[in-house]
Amino acid sequence: MTDPASTFLTLAGSLDYPLFIVTASDGARREGCMIGFATQCSFDPPRFLACLSRENRTYRLALRVDALAVHLVPRSQAALAKLFGGETGDEVDKFERCAWHEGPRGVPLLDDCPSWFAGEILARHDLGDHVGCWLEPFAAEFAGDQEVVYFQAVKDAIEPGHPVT
Repeated sequence: MTDPASTFLTLAGSLDYPLFIVTASDGARREGCMIGFATQCSFDPPRFLACLSRENRTYRLALRVDALAVHLVPRSQAALAKLFGGETGDEVDKFERCAWHEGPRGVPLLDDCPSWFAGEILARHDLGDHVGCWLEPFAAEFAGDQEVVYFQAVKDAIEPGHPVT
């Protein structure tokens, strides 16, 4: 008999879904990370669930702020996925290595990710080794159809900035 948890992780690891970069700021600090667990979870009212690993600095900052920005990463900007997914803010300032500007309510917006939304954190949910931030969008830009970075394209190319537990 196979182990259900192991089989589930193999099944889930075979899925392909877009990757997002989440950014946050408290006015004094900026943080950002790539996330692979995220989904729209309501049409009316519009809601989104962004899941942050408890292992990274963006999660720790997200506990103290009231808004996050969620960026869809264009395929042409796969280097941003590597920066925000493979580096840790414990060692480097990711924002010194990319173009960005301050967006609504102070959230950092990545210039090379033209499709994004900023959302107010309505609630935080314990989801095991991740915390789900339930977001209500208050600002958004959509650059139209573009190829985006998907999990399967980078899963072997990006070593996570923090260990995966």
